[in-house]
Amino acid sequence: MTDLSAFPVTHKWPAQHPDQLQLYSLPTPNGVKVSIMLEEIGLPYEAHRVSFDDGDQHSPEFLSLNPNNKIPAILDPNGPAGKPLPMFESGAILLYLAKKTGQLLPNDPHERYEALQWLMFQMGGIGPMFGQVGFFNKFAGKEIEDKRPRDRYVAESRRLLGVLDRHLESRDWLLGDTYSVADIATFPWIRNLIGFYEAGDLVGIDDFSHVTRALSDFLERPAVLRGLTIPE
Repeated sequence: MTDLSAFPVTHKWPAQHPDQLQLYSLPTPNGVKVSIMLEEIGLPYEAHRVSFDDGDQHSPEFLSLNPNNKIPAILDPNGPAGKPLPMFESGAILLYLAKKTGQLLPNDPHERYEALQWLMFQMGGIGPMFGQVGFFNKFAGKEIEDKRPRDRYVAESRRLLGVLDRHLESRDWLLGDTYSVADIATFPWIRNLIGFYEAGDLVGIDDFSHVTRALSDFLERPAVLRGLTIPE
């Protein structure tokens, strides 16, 4: 049996199955990227809930795994060369899991780089901008009389949704017929913008019919439905 005791994170969240990949997360848009990926590829894993309410992300044990105190993070006991590998940053984890299993990232170099560019589009644009809309709309917007900060991020989010909508007009997924890590990274954020952030009307989501169609298809995938609730 694999011994993970050298990793302090396992002292706070003991591994019941130390031979399996350990996931430390919450069902947020970034968190569910990895749980959905794990469900899609069928890799055995054990999920641990990092409670923001309890400040778990600031605990020494979690910081030993991710000094940036953000979820998700993983500890793979079966990393490269058979050595345990700790990782943070959702995009990096998606790429690692894709390479590890040979799934959801095309082998063809042209298609692979197309997937990477859309993954970076989510990491650098969709995530940060939608997150700011959520903050100003749901958490701070009602308290701040000056709506210019909120409206700035709304405008940029609409621009990004327009980019996606035009791209998806003639494609099922971001890579065409091929479902990939780019979709797993992107659609949880669109779902969150509409749902948890309650900003669907604010950004005029009905104007982006190809985005909402692809989101609906995404949410019909059994692995997606499972991943959205992990950790419970």
